[in-house]
Amino acid sequence: MRVADKYLNPFTDFGFKKLFGIAPNKDLLIDFLNELLRRDEGEIKDITYLSPEQLGRTSGDRKAIFDIYCENEQGEKFIVEMQKAKQNYFKDRSLYYSTFPIQSQAQKGGWDFELKSVYTVGILDFVFDEDQGSDQVFHHEVQLFDKSIQKVFYDKLTYIYLEMPKFTKTVDQLETHFDSWLYVLKNLEHLTERPAKLQERVFKKLFEQAEIANFDEAEYSEYEESLKNYRDLKNSIDTAREEGEEKGRKEEKITIAGKMKRQNIPSEIISQSTGLPREEIEKL
Repeated sequence: MRVADKYLNPFTDFGFKKLFGIAPNKDLLIDFLNELLRRDEGEIKDITYLSPEQLGRTSGDRKAIFDIYCENEQGEKFIVEMQKAKQNYFKDRSLYYSTFPIQSQAQKGGWDFELKSVYTVGILDFVFDEDQGSDQVFHHEVQLFDKSIQKVFYDKLTYIYLEMPKFTKTVDQLETHFDSWLYVLKNLEHLTERPAKLQERVFKKLFEQAEIANFDEAEYSEYEESLKNYRDLKNSIDTAREEGEEKGRKEEKITIAGKMKRQNIPSEIISQSTGLPREEIEKL
């Protein structure tokens, strides 16, 4: 049975690379990066894709595999990743990955250590733990900062994270071209047609590239497998979260029951109040 959706899910490995990681669609990536960065240095005019697999300095060093790794005409480096799920030490991983494009700029001989800018962009299908309950900021831009004078200390190393679950604008609420990009990334899989508000040429091409009916058999098979892996991962995460929440609720009930028992409240009343079995309450 073929996938029922009209457009691909950009959070799948296949979907993300189909839209942004191949040379025929590099204009999509350029447009997205220009809207994301809005740099004083000017717009990116062209990019060159680099090998996503980066080896360490020695054979025993750990390697890095990026979703997308490219450079612009000035030699500035861009790591762009779609992160489907939380990882332990995710920020540490981002920092580690950024060392590869830094080290790649080393030159032999009388090099003066001047570096080109390095950007790490994370499009996240989750919310940072420390941001739970806070919907105020979803677009994080991080640079080395001097706390003593409250100024950026070094502006050639930039980490940008987009917490996509926090972006909740409807199509009628879109105000900027960047808003439109975020709306498409978050909602593409669930759309049945290109919204009338998204008439820019870049989105016309994106929707054409994302339409599953346009895939050949090899592309469709690869996407189907990628979509299955994505859904399996999300289901595992959702199940683990629900189990954790249930465990937390039960622990809270046990704590309340213990306090009530210390106040000599009858077990029957404690059971009615907390939903815990009387036998379990008697053991507290």
